[in-house]
Amino acid sequence: MFDSITGILKQVTTLGLTLVALGVVLQILFPGALVFINADVAGNLIGLIGQFSGAGLIGLIAAGVIVYLLNK
Repeated sequence: MFDSITGILKQVTTLGLTLVALGVVLQILFPGALVFINADVAGNLIGLIGQFSGAGLIGLIAAGVIVYLLNK
């Protein structure tokens, strides 16, 4: 049962990362393409990276933990 829940969560995470990547590419290639959902995917991603870098060592550790968990 735990394996099936883990598998589902991995699939949902993969789908989410794919949608984020698609959103960034669409926003770069077609700036008006995401008007229908009123989202600034690239801006939000840049803001998230800025928050991690602004936190210094703690932000670096948190980013490392997130990368580790996503690659696991």
